Amino acid sequence: MFTAYVIVTAITITANAGIAAADFSRAGFVLANSAEVGVPRSWLPWLGTLKAAGAAGLLLGVLGARPLGIAAATGLTAFFLAALATHIRTGVYHNIAFPGAYLTLSTASLALVTAQ
Repeated sequence: MFTAYVIVTAITITANAGIAAADFSRAGFVLANSAEVGVPRSWLPWLGTLKAAGAAGLLLGVLGARPLGIAAATGLTAFFLAALATHIRTGVYHNIAFPGAYLTLSTASLALVTAQ
């Protein structure tokens, strides 16, 4: 079980660090998606910071700070539930798989860390 936790959480860390970097660099796809769902550009640094903090917390959790890992996985799960809700609220379904995939990773990390 520990191996599954480490692998899934490593994927979650990588995915969130990558999308946080895209937020910070204001990548074209991030700007297009945020405009489509009504998220102001001024929020991107804050959203990127939340994702990066979640990735860092997950990493610290894997390295032994289990409560921090649980908090980070919980926070990322809530974050991506809100992202999914935003897509549904605005009727933007063509790329809803992306927040859904991040939600799945975060939820799996949460389930696996709490099972330890």
